[in-house]
Amino acid sequence: MQVVGVIIGALLIASHLLALTKEQKAIEFLKSFPRNKPIGVVLIIINCLWALWLVNKVDLGEFQKWEKVISWGLVIGCAAFIIWVDEFLAVRATGIFLLLLACPLLDVAFLKEPLSRLLLPIICYIWIFFSFFWIGMPYLMRDHINFATKNSGRWKFLSIAGIVYGALMCVCAIFFWGSEAL
Repeated sequence: MQVVGVIIGALLIASHLLALTKEQKAIEFLKSFPRNKPIGVVLIIINCLWALWLVNKVDLGEFQKWEKVISWGLVIGCAAFIIWVDEFLAVRATGIFLLLLACPLLDVAFLKEPLSRLLLPIICYIWIFFSFFWIGMPYLMRDHINFATKNSGRWKFLSIAGIVYGALMCVCAIFFWGSEAL
């Protein structure tokens, strides 16, 4: 859990520090992100590969006999997304990625001590919450980006909040979460 906390905390710090220092470029990137098809294609392929790995690695229980069908369905679904989902592919792919990412992170923090480990599930549940909306109603990411970028003060506040949360996660991971093996 310690390694995961440090990695997620460092990523939060780096991304929000970049957003704070390169404000205009970050805003331009975020505003163009929802309709960025190349990024969407790369993310959906990553999601497909991750899901294929999960299907072949995880015990599917009574659905184990459907493993090959599910695998082919994932491949066909990935191709269908790339071919026919032109609108907001990057948003949907981001939502799927965050859902895939939340599961192992929640597993790492499950029933662990100390209470500060809840920093990890909190961010996971925030990702899950937004992912459901972004997958089902992808135009909402554009609205969320517009809200965050409406004025410089809000952008700076959100960037600093991300840095503080990442730093808090790193500090807790290093000093309180121990170094048990993953």
